[in-house]
Amino acid sequence: MQAPEKQDYLAAQSYLSLIYKTSVAKNLVAALKRAPITQFKAKDIFRASGLSLLGVSNFHVEKDRRKILAGHKLSPLLLVRDQNHGRVVIADGYHRMCSVYGFDEDAVIPCRIV
Repeated sequence: MQAPEKQDYLAAQSYLSLIYKTSVAKNLVAALKRAPITQFKAKDIFRASGLSLLGVSNFHVEKDRRKILAGHKLSPLLLVRDQNHGRVVIADGYHRMCSVYGFDEDAVIPCRIV
């Protein structure tokens, strides 16, 4: 199974720094780097995140759909359990999740979660 790319962790830290204090975001990213790869269905990640689903008209979603159609594997999602709000924060991979969901909501998506 493919590991997340270095840029995914940088993007996750940038996003998490908007939600949490910088020190918390750094600790979460460090924990994500150590977390094992696991899998969840696209529909479950989508529901747990509480986010709206982006359509294929979104540039990044379409780019990832083309990768899928070409047989390329996408980088795993980076997820954080927000226990205070009872949801999952997609620290990195929102567009990838939307792309996969558009093909098959029951598709199993690799991810790291803390």
